[in-house]
Amino acid sequence: RYECLNEQWFLSLPQARQCIADWRQDYNEVRPHSSLGRIPPAQFAQQQRIQTNAAANLNPQVLD
Repeated sequence: RYECLNEQWFLSLPQARQCIADWRQDYNEVRPHSSLGRIPPAQFAQQQRIQTNAAANLNPQVLD
């Protein structure tokens, strides 16, 4: 957040909104996170969905 808000000089509210939206998308979908094993959150979420679906297919009672 610091690199977005404290290193930018916004000239208008629409410019600020766009910059923040771009930063949020990069942070949540592209940028690797050390707490997730140096992969982006979107990739981590996809891996979790795949693992959950695979586990449910192996043990269908889990979802009952």
